[in-house]
Amino acid sequence: MLSMSYSESVRSGINRYHSDLGLNQPRHTDQAELQRLREVRAAAQVKNMEDFLKMNGLSLEDCVAYQTGMKYRNLGKSGLRVSCLGLGTWVTFGGQITDEMAEQLMTLAYENGINLFDTAEVYAAGKAEVVLGNIIKKKGWRRSSLVITTKIFWGGKAETERGLSRKHIIEGLKASLERLQLEYVDVVFANRPDPNTPMEGRHLKAFIMFRVKILPAVSEFTSASTLTVSGFFNQRYYIIYLLSEAYSVARQFNLIPPICEQAEYHMFQREKVEVQLPELFHKIGVGAMTWSPLACGIISGKYDSGVPPYSRASLKGYQWLKDKILSEEGRRQQAKLKELQAIAERLGCTLPQLAIAWCLRNEGVSSVLLGASNTDQLMENIGAIQVLPKLSSSIVHEVDSILGNKPYSKKDYRS
Repeated sequence: MLSMSYSESVRSGINRYHSDLGLNQPRHTDQAELQRLREVRAAAQVKNMEDFLKMNGLSLEDCVAYQTGMKYRNLGKSGLRVSCLGLGTWVTFGGQITDEMAEQLMTLAYENGINLFDTAEVYAAGKAEVVLGNIIKKKGWRRSSLVITTKIFWGGKAETERGLSRKHIIEGLKASLERLQLEYVDVVFANRPDPNTPMEGRHLKAFIMFRVKILPAVSEFTSASTLTVSGFFNQRYYIIYLLSEAYSVARQFNLIPPICEQAEYHMFQREKVEVQLPELFHKIGVGAMTWSPLACGIISGKYDSGVPPYSRASLKGYQWLKDKILSEEGRRQQAKLKELQAIAERLGCTLPQLAIAWCLRNEGVSSVLLGASNTDQLMENIGAIQVLPKLSSSIVHEVDSILGNKPYSKKDYRS
């Protein structure tokens, strides 16, 4: 179990909230005074919570956050609280690992305070959702204690079983819920824009307008009627346009706007989360749920001497990853990882823990999705939470100097 007081978690959440409001920014008062005011305000909030619980015969020690040390953050600027680490099912559930191992991983994650579990209709052709649903049913966990997210875009081989048409969103969600054996999911992602659902020549408006028409149906499937946009975008700032338009259209039709974007984020992939998404977070409240903190295992160190058997890069269909590792760029990345390993050793942690904590240091990140194929790996990754307080500004600067890829933006998104 992790060691961190619930009070510290509450104070951290309050500080993040104040930061969102711009209360953590120096105005006409010196920084020390602002810090004192924040601490006083946070302490008052904790005291109020303790008093409330005491009146009802409860205590902070009864909370999962206190018992496990897990940190929780708001998903974007919504009120949905998610564990700062989540468990993903891509590649592993229904594919790389057995169902028994999947159950062990989910149980370990849940017992350590992870409440966010992510899947998609396309993962293992739907088997990932089946495995996830079977485990939830078997364990008998309260549905209210879980945050389940899935994605819609590719549900089958037929032309009508993929895309973001009204037909497929409804049928795809129904099929996902049947596989998950759940009455609803908490967040639905559109895995990518659909070029075959045009309206006025713009993918986004087509998607949003279909969303307007099927919202009553979607509301039956999601706890917050949340349908948000995710995917892979090569065009610089295209995602800003996409989600900004989604926000505008949602407000126009009095709908719940997008609250989250899923994005790849790790030491070798930074611009989208560090430059593009902060603008959306501060303007319209879109948070970041990031995936692949270890760059598909590259940052784990397992590929420093090539591609070992049974690794992800050795699997069928992952030749692209193998080629990336063995490329010239891949060799340069491995050289940088050796330098980062020295920093990890100084901090008393492993390289994967340093990499995950590095992702968590970004306050715009609501949750980092982990992928694991065994319990030792998952427990090691969860330990990254204990490394986070050790990432001082000097350590972060040292890491940036080694990576040499810190993205630059002239914009001040708090202005």
